[in-house]
Amino acid sequence: MSKIYLFAGASSAIAKETALLLKEKGHRVIGISTKSETYIYDEFYQVEKYDFDSFPEIIEPLDGLVYFPGTINLKPFARISKTELLNDFQINSLGAFAFIQAYLNNIKKSKMGSIVFFSSVAASIGLPFHSSIAMAKGGIEGLTHALAAEFAPSIRVNCIAPSLVNTPMADRFINTSEKIEQMKKRNPLQQIGNPIDVANAIEFLLSENSVWVSGQVIAVDGGMSKIKI
Repeated sequence: MSKIYLFAGASSAIAKETALLLKEKGHRVIGISTKSETYIYDEFYQVEKYDFDSFPEIIEPLDGLVYFPGTINLKPFARISKTELLNDFQINSLGAFAFIQAYLNNIKKSKMGSIVFFSSVAASIGLPFHSSIAMAKGGIEGLTHALAAEFAPSIRVNCIAPSLVNTPMADRFINTSEKIEQMKKRNPLQQIGNPIDVANAIEFLLSENSVWVSGQVIAVDGGMSKIKI
């Protein structure tokens, strides 16, 4: 049965990979982004920011909501400014909150609604220079648990926590062969993730194959958050 999904942060590499995967299975995907991106999505909206009263009105029922926007602001703790800290929290946490509020009535109309958030491996293990993003993503994990309880049993809420993925946002960390090898060595599976690795997990959480999964933070990180070798 064809379903309708709505993505915020639709111009990200992982969002586009997920959209292609879902469309191949006959689903309809609507995209929202602060950037221009129209050729993948069945319907697309460009917004100025991810914030309250900034999302377009959509009347039809929605079967799934996925919030992709994120930041990688890595700095020593003493050098992180208030502006940078608030920006990370706004994009990662407050934007997700506002997105779900904007379309809660839409997903309530679905017979099997599913919400997917994005955290980071940095929220579960201590990594130097990750204090700002760890705080912001920690908020997302808390929101995942709270909404999973509040929306049960009609809407499932889960979260994916990846490690480094080969996307344009991560380019500065893997733009040389030396950096790539260094990043691979930090991972138990000796790999850098690809967008399809995360897209497959998102597709699972949106699908009927995960009808008994809710309130979970699922690591897609090559074992980084659990394995030490």
